[in-house]
Amino acid sequence: MLGYRKKRKDAAEIPINLLDLVPVLHSKVKAEKNEGIVTLFVPREGWLARQSVKWLKQPAVVQIRLDALGSEVAACCDGSHSVADIAGKLHARFGEQAEPLLPRLAKFIELLEMNDLAVCRPGDSCQRAQDA
Repeated sequence: MLGYRKKRKDAAEIPINLLDLVPVLHSKVKAEKNEGIVTLFVPREGWLARQSVKWLKQPAVVQIRLDALGSEVAACCDGSHSVADIAGKLHARFGEQAEPLLPRLAKFIELLEMNDLAVCRPGDSCQRAQDA
């Protein structure tokens, strides 16, 4: 059949663990911390968004105000903390208030990625496992 190619199965392909990923906010997203609460500033990009700013008098920058838990996660999305490190910090700071911790954290990071606010990169342990 045309366009049909068999997929190669690499023996070195290792599944990535969520706890090893390192979330990083995009460079276009600016984070401002005020009294412990983080506000994300996201500029409106694209043709339609620029038209809505011009003709419908929409704000040029969208402000997303996070709660205390989201603020702690966004502050740690600097490229030096893995998801496991972030989970440890949240458990140390909030304790039982953050439970169920890992499903909530995974969903929050997934939403950041889906809305193009952050990207998850493989951490050091993922790189070492793939190199081996």
